[in-house]
Amino acid sequence: MTVLKTSMRNFFAHKGRMALSAVAVLLSVAFVCGTLVFTDTMNTTFDKLFAATSADVTVSPKNAKPDDRPQTGRPETLPASALEQARGAAGVKSAEGGVSSSSVTVVNRENENMGSSNGGPTIAANWTSNDLKAMEITSGHAPRGPTEMMVDADTADKHHLKIGDELRTIAVTGDFTAKITGITSFKVTNPGAAIVYFDTATAQRELLGRTGLFTNVSLTAADGVSDEQLKQNVAAKLGAGTYKLETAAEAKDSGRDSVGSFLDVMKYAMLGFAGVAFLVGIFLIVNTFSMLVAQRTREIGLMRAIGSSRKQVNRSVLVEALLLGFFGSVLGVGAGVGLAVGLMKIMGSMGLELSTDDLTVKWTTPVVGMLLGIVVTVLAAYLPARRAGKISPMAALRDAGTPADGKAGLIRAIIGLVLTGAGAASLYAAAHADKASSGAGVLALGVVLTLIGFVIVGPLLASGVVRVISVLVLRMFGPVGRLAERNALRNPRRTGATGAALMIGLALVACLAVVGSSMVASATDELDKSVGADFIVQAGNGQPIVPQAADALRKTPGIAHVTDYKSVDAKITTPDGRTSSEDLAAASPTYAQDLRRETVSGKLSEAYGKDAMSVGDKFAKDHNVKVGSTLTVAFKGGRTAHLKVAAITSDDTNVDKGAKYINVTTAQRYLPADRVPQNMIMFAKAEDGKAKEAYASLKAALKPYPQYKVQDQTDFKKDLKDQIGQLLNIVYGLLALAIIVAVLGVVNTLALSVVERTREIGLMRAIGLSRRQLRRMIRLESVVIALFGALLGLGLGMSWGTTAQKLLALEGLGVLEIPWPTIITVFVGSAFVGLFAALVPAFRAGRMNVLGAIASE
Repeated sequence: MTVLKTSMRNFFAHKGRMALSAVAVLLSVAFVCGTLVFTDTMNTTFDKLFAATSADVTVSPKNAKPDDRPQTGRPETLPASALEQARGAAGVKSAEGGVSSSSVTVVNRENENMGSSNGGPTIAANWTSNDLKAMEITSGHAPRGPTEMMVDADTADKHHLKIGDELRTIAVTGDFTAKITGITSFKVTNPGAAIVYFDTATAQRELLGRTGLFTNVSLTAADGVSDEQLKQNVAAKLGAGTYKLETAAEAKDSGRDSVGSFLDVMKYAMLGFAGVAFLVGIFLIVNTFSMLVAQRTREIGLMRAIGSSRKQVNRSVLVEALLLGFFGSVLGVGAGVGLAVGLMKIMGSMGLELSTDDLTVKWTTPVVGMLLGIVVTVLAAYLPARRAGKISPMAALRDAGTPADGKAGLIRAIIGLVLTGAGAASLYAAAHADKASSGAGVLALGVVLTLIGFVIVGPLLASGVVRVISVLVLRMFGPVGRLAERNALRNPRRTGATGAALMIGLALVACLAVVGSSMVASATDELDKSVGADFIVQAGNGQPIVPQAADALRKTPGIAHVTDYKSVDAKITTPDGRTSSEDLAAASPTYAQDLRRETVSGKLSEAYGKDAMSVGDKFAKDHNVKVGSTLTVAFKGGRTAHLKVAAITSDDTNVDKGAKYINVTTAQRYLPADRVPQNMIMFAKAEDGKAKEAYASLKAALKPYPQYKVQDQTDFKKDLKDQIGQLLNIVYGLLALAIIVAVLGVVNTLALSVVERTREIGLMRAIGLSRRQLRRMIRLESVVIALFGALLGLGLGMSWGTTAQKLLALEGLGVLEIPWPTIITVFVGSAFVGLFAALVPAFRAGRMNVLGAIASE
């Protein structure tokens, strides 16, 4: 009880000093809890949606997948006879055929895309009674003929649609128009899909190409018949294995799996950044308790002199850490729920609708947040607590803040140098690896070892690096600058730990900046060397190019040639008897001009001949394939062909790496007409001297099809750079959390340092140091600490990024580019971070009463 009382007294006596450390715990816990609540809420939203839209038993084609976007542009189908057979199964109360396709685009009279802005699908379907489970008609009526359609209320609100408006639906079978006759609203949250409904005959004809086909059959069980029993009865009626049968629960699980991988990636990526924030927070907490222990040396010595044991002193500090972790974690859990709501609002502005009615806070979320916050805080305080327990009763006779043990510092330096050396050796080995897969593990080891090594050797580096920075930055400020330098060097361990917290976040920023810039530079260089086409046409959401848009491209004036490019699924059996599933690139012969590929042997132009193909050199080596070898190619949904290898291409590229080329006519020969994939991308070459006119003509030709982008090489490079830049900006935004925590560490270090030097500050003020000079001294000390951390972080990050680029070079990304403007901006920005962090400590120091400061112990 005495230990608890002492801990409580000390904790609340230093509540101001504990506040910043508590904020670090709060932010880290909030990020973890916010991530868990946000992803759990998304799971709840999709679960409710899938549960509401699933029939008791659903019959669908055997190869159908929930997230499937077929290359043909047409969904997998089953015949109307399957509906009649299923309707006759025992236990079926009702059966209804459904038609649904996500390979459509809906536009208004101005050719504006009415789809979701967040990349969500546009779904066209027939209106059935099964839809009434999740939807209700809130205005107008359901479609009754080929010229009528119904839209969901979210899409209508977003695009200001009303009954009577005419929309055009673009499908692989052609374009057709219809007027809105009804608006239907979701009974559950719609995460962001745009949905349009037609009557069954229109949906079959316009989406599937003819009537008499369905994409699924929805079955409702009779009273007293379970979903599992109904599934068994229907399977017996249709024939086991003929179609895919799912109960409502299985359909829900299948739908969850289709979005689960995306949610998992988001979840674990965000938790990774939370982990970085926790790591940075550890330095803040260690620094806080180390300084508090140093300041209370005499107090602890007196406690030891009057009978307190080492264990009691140790426990007293750990109890303070426990209190800090508890309060910080409690606030962090609450802030995490608020963060999740904020993320939902942000996603809503981007088109992904999430309702706060579905906000899901599982009991595990606050438990995980509390445990993490408390455990991390107590572990971080363990070393300072252990150091406090070693203070002897004689320390009561000495001044506070006794210097650290020199032997311990030497041992620490040796360990740090050994780890840093081992990490550097690992980075060197990774940079000279023969395979990217094997080098990745060595790179990860090198990153971990160099990071830990730099953290441990930080105090040693501080002594030298701070002096160099001071010569360049502080000496111009005269005596005040020298005082700031000496203050930063007074306790190298403290300076090293404070700088290390900032170092971690900036190291990751620098590493990603180098990798991102190198990827853009490598891709740009590769495009310059290999792409001969003037124009590239593709959909932004991965949809195939519908035939009517492809025909419009071919008829564009000023174009020398247009190249088709399709992806074809097939199974290839090589001469060694092995069979593998592969994607074949079925292209026009002009593709050899549009993409210049280096060949190892043979002629690439001959690979576009009759019953010919090419393979990559890695595939050829793995399967002992040579020019002249015959491969057995079983086209999915079509016939089997025997194709002769006419060329082997080099895989030393990052454009079409490993591609196996065949002529489009070869795919058309061995596939039924309705199984031939649509173009995923198309290329065009302008006639000599007509590039500008052809560019304008292509854009005009595709104006009725806003889902496709026409890009020249400059556009394509800019788009690539923007995509990588957007990804990096998101990562930088998440890393900002760790940097904020690091800034709090600088603030805390300076605040505690000012308290520690109260008497010294009073004496300096007494002999003539002005308030302005005092505040400047503290600001300069903060700047030099921030620049120290930035210098270490940027140097370390650039070494990681350079090594990572060497591995990427094995995958074709061979250009190393250091983004010096970004690096310099971050370094200079660190100085402003230091200035900002020093504002409050400097202000408080300037307000000290001189006599009171001199009289303090």
